[in-house]
Amino acid sequence: MSAEDPDTQAEDEEEEDIRYFVRIGQTDLDGTKSVERALTGMNGVGRRTARIIAEQAEIDRTATLGRLDDDDVESIVEHVEGFASDVPAWLTNRPNDYFTGESSHEVGNDLSLTRQQDINRMQMISSYKGVRHERGQKVRGQRTKSTGRSEGTIGVNVEALQEEMEEEAEGE
Repeated sequence: MSAEDPDTQAEDEEEEDIRYFVRIGQTDLDGTKSVERALTGMNGVGRRTARIIAEQAEIDRTATLGRLDDDDVESIVEHVEGFASDVPAWLTNRPNDYFTGESSHEVGNDLSLTRQQDINRMQMISSYKGVRHERGQKVRGQRTKSTGRSEGTIGVNVEALQEEMEEEAEGE
């Protein structure tokens, strides 16, 4: 037995205490990352939102998510679900809902579902944005003259023209 054995046993115990996957909502988060970084793995939660949630839950944002107690994880879940009621409307990802007019913060699969519903609604009423979505063109006013081309190269291929010119010069 060497003097290093007790240290390695303590490290092994610390690694065993960690939960590698922590489920929040419908998303499995990486338990080996810090709270702030792991929360950004959810759709609808960015770095700023994750930092605010950690502050509201009174949890150290640099703590490893997999080593937190169940009570702390439940606190995080509550603050993620009630995020819209705790922050100003401009910080939510859905400030004025089309139907209710209320501010909400969509997270996970709900975010993708509401986004798809919004796009379908725009397409059904044939709004400008809906028509652009149908055609697969850019929606937010970007230029389309030279970028966003989906089919092959459009324009002049200089190398091919130079080769043709050389072949013609040799043929004469």
